[in-house]
Amino acid sequence: MDSLHHVLFLPTLSELTRAELEALLVETFGEAVGLRKTAGELREEIARLKGLKGRPDIKPNIGPSGMDKSTAPANPAKDEKRPGRRKVSPRVKVEDEVIAVEVPPGSVFKGHEPFLVQDLVISAKATCYLRERWVTPDGQTILASLPQGIEGHFGPELRRFVLAQYHQGQTTMPRLLALVRSVGVSISKRQLVRLLNENHEAFFAEAQDVLRAGLETSPWVSVDDTGARHGGKNGFCTQIGNEWFTWFRTRSTKSRLNFLDLLRAGHTDYVLNDAAYDYMREHGLPAASILLLAAGPQTRFADQAAWQEHLERLGFTEMKVTPDPIQIATEAALWGSVQAHEFLCDAVILSDDAGQFNVGRHALCWVHAERLVHKLDTFTDQHRDAQTRTRGLIWDFYADLKAYQEKPGKRRAKALRARFDRIFLARTGFVTLDRLLARLHANKAELLMVLERPQIPLHTNGSENDIRCHVTRRKISAGTRSEVGRDCRDAFLSLAKTCDKLGITLWDYLGSRLKVVGAAIIEPLDHYVRARTRPA
Repeated sequence: MDSLHHVLFLPTLSELTRAELEALLVETFGEAVGLRKTAGELREEIARLKGLKGRPDIKPNIGPSGMDKSTAPANPAKDEKRPGRRKVSPRVKVEDEVIAVEVPPGSVFKGHEPFLVQDLVISAKATCYLRERWVTPDGQTILASLPQGIEGHFGPELRRFVLAQYHQGQTTMPRLLALVRSVGVSISKRQLVRLLNENHEAFFAEAQDVLRAGLETSPWVSVDDTGARHGGKNGFCTQIGNEWFTWFRTRSTKSRLNFLDLLRAGHTDYVLNDAAYDYMREHGLPAASILLLAAGPQTRFADQAAWQEHLERLGFTEMKVTPDPIQIATEAALWGSVQAHEFLCDAVILSDDAGQFNVGRHALCWVHAERLVHKLDTFTDQHRDAQTRTRGLIWDFYADLKAYQEKPGKRRAKALRARFDRIFLARTGFVTLDRLLARLHANKAELLMVLERPQIPLHTNGSENDIRCHVTRRKISAGTRSEVGRDCRDAFLSLAKTCDKLGITLWDYLGSRLKVVGAAIIEPLDHYVRARTRPA
């Protein structure tokens, strides 16, 4: 009994007031919901370990809490006349073919009635190039060059078809192999894999140039990430883009160090400059450590090894304090490198409030913020009324923010800031909701970034739409095995999405890069991105 002297015994229920009983009941309901969720997760994990089929993950088709769609302008009246069908304009040359008909004697010819038919010709073609070989008087051998675009034993049209089907058509490699063989191409599985993975360094470089162009010229970028398997291990694919470009990269982690490294767009240096020192101060690095870094003559380090060696010389590896000085200093040096290469200079990073994306000028997605209120568990009519009333206020406020984007002004911005405080500092009587509103109010500057930058979106729907192609690829092919396969998947999905945003067909783009005879000439994609995002 002595061991129980520290246990706090609750009073009997009869001694509690009605308000205390209601509070206890709500707390019990909350704990029950959490325990039910935990039990369900444990059952699914046990089923997975036993090799049993788990419960299907069926998500309700409710969209982004309905907020963005509900605040959109009303559709035109149904009685308005809908536009008619557009005239068919083939992208290829139309060949005329006259079809004759037998007519009775004395008939009068009244011309031709056109009937346009579009068709597709898919056939295999094999050409044996007989290359002249000569020997000069001095003993040198001269061999005739192959036609432009011929690299290896498979022509550019076949390579274009394979790349387009796999990356844009989202087909699997076995099905693509069966399709190519069915039209008469003699090719093995290994050869097809080589067509998909080998000799694509130029595409990798162009995808990276697209990212650099976007980071240099865009006033804002939207970011997101999703799960991705590589080499039999779980990883993460990060998306960076806006309305003119998209870029993907798969890594084993989604930390802030990884995100800052991606923002360097292929550069490997670490830089100590004003941006780096500001980052250190904002993230609580002691002033003594900052002075120690600033006292050295060297401010730029070529790679991670040189930077790590510098930290060891300064004694950072021996510091056992919180926050970790090595992590903060490394993040700061990466951010300094981003700024030194003139990436994201005064640009806004829009995210769904994932912590790794909170760098530089940061804005938050309103759809994700409202979704927290929407998904809140309620147990009483009072709680449900408070939730419904708060969601209505947020929806109305969101609609006014969209109207502000069309016609910004200082007085309207001031009024919206004051209204934000009234909504998110209100006391609803629902304690959990009040805490959530207070937490959202702490993000006021990021949620109201649109008042300073009306051109940025209020949501990350663009990123979620972009990353669906990667999710589809993951569902179809699970994951990648080799590093070059992973890089090809990311690069070609990036290029395909960017082409789509720029109004360029991937078929024309691949034809231009693979030097297909008669293909359209497509300039480097970063030229188009710079032209679209450069301020007027």
